[in-house]
Amino acid sequence: MPTQPDTNEATLTMSVKERERLKVIGRVVKREISCVEAAESLGLTERQLYRVRDRYIADGDEGLIHRLRGSTSNHGYGYKARARLLELYRERYSDYGPKLFGEMIEEHHSSMVARLPDHETIRRWLLKAGLWTMERKSRAHRHKRDRRESLGSLLQFDGSDHEWFEKRGPKCTLLVAIDDASSRIHAHFARSENTRDVLLTLRAYIEQYGIPRESYTDRAKVYKNQKGKIPTDVERALGRLRVNMITAYSPQAKGRVERCNRTLQDRLVKALRRERISTIEAANRYLERTFLPDHNKRFALTRGLKDIHRSSSGLDLDNIFCFETTRKVNNDYTITLGATLIQLEASKEVSRPVPGSTVTVRRWLKDDEIRIFWNEQQVNFMQIKSKPKPEAPVVQRPAVDHPWRNLRPIGRSRYKTSKAAQRKANTTEGKVVSSTPART
Repeated sequence: MPTQPDTNEATLTMSVKERERLKVIGRVVKREISCVEAAESLGLTERQLYRVRDRYIADGDEGLIHRLRGSTSNHGYGYKARARLLELYRERYSDYGPKLFGEMIEEHHSSMVARLPDHETIRRWLLKAGLWTMERKSRAHRHKRDRRESLGSLLQFDGSDHEWFEKRGPKCTLLVAIDDASSRIHAHFARSENTRDVLLTLRAYIEQYGIPRESYTDRAKVYKNQKGKIPTDVERALGRLRVNMITAYSPQAKGRVERCNRTLQDRLVKALRRERISTIEAANRYLERTFLPDHNKRFALTRGLKDIHRSSSGLDLDNIFCFETTRKVNNDYTITLGATLIQLEASKEVSRPVPGSTVTVRRWLKDDEIRIFWNEQQVNFMQIKSKPKPEAPVVQRPAVDHPWRNLRPIGRSRYKTSKAAQRKANTTEGKVVSSTPART
């Protein structure tokens, strides 16, 4: 007759470490090995092995199981603090990720908990509560390019169109410049990705960090002229600074700045919401004073990297980061710029450009005023409303007794006098007498 299983037997769950101890302590109890050999095998002191052996003799296999299993860790967080943080997440930070939520707790809600949890602990809490998911959107696999090894080796630049103010303000563009080696960023809000704001953002980066060796952008018309050989103002400015300009054929090619845009579309949007910012001017002040220093402090990896930025001191950045075009000088020392006629003037320092020569017209960004240069020397000029009309020619008629009047006619003019006399002779009392005989 089969025996029935003992329903009073308990099921023990043991770790790999505890099972190894069970084997060795069993041999010690059977006197197959000594306590010294067993302590060396398990990596314990001899005194500690005696305590483990005594618990095994007293409680059996259960004596080898850690006594805190199933109970709350002494280093754990209280249930009340955990519940308060989860409720805070539901009410105010439901679209935040675990890491960003942890930063908000540290900055604004540190009084709610006695000890701040790290973002991995928060992630586990959110996963268990069903408030966060680990699923990621599937993306096409691309080979990841290694980072550059030095600061200033490559600067990636891009514009990100997004609802940065979440309909509290106008839709705008964030111009982002990120160092490829360190992920240190510089950013500026603008109404669109236009030439003026791109030049201002690049100049601000160069004044703060220096001139990079290469730049990496897309092939938008702001950066690259696709139809002709005339360079854009951005190409010209970077070329004068000897910055090698690389243009990408796809967004994935400049993946570092694209990933940075996604991060900013999450973190920066929430920061602007917290600060209740809804204008471009206020957003740029917040970027410069608060957000960018904090972001670079958290994520930029500059330690141990060599900085190869070139200094911009001594360079005339006003004449580099500007709008530039050329015009040919007319015979009357004027040039035409749009619908404006400009009269070039001479000065003591610079002579007036000769007609037919080419002058360079630059519009500075800081004051939106134009300057004209000839052979890299600034020329004085004056805007005029209309082109001056030429003076009427002076007709000088010869005097009555001028010898020219007594010259003998030549050519057909010599017959004019004889024909006039003949007509006068044929005219009698105002009637014309026909020279043709009458018919009978």
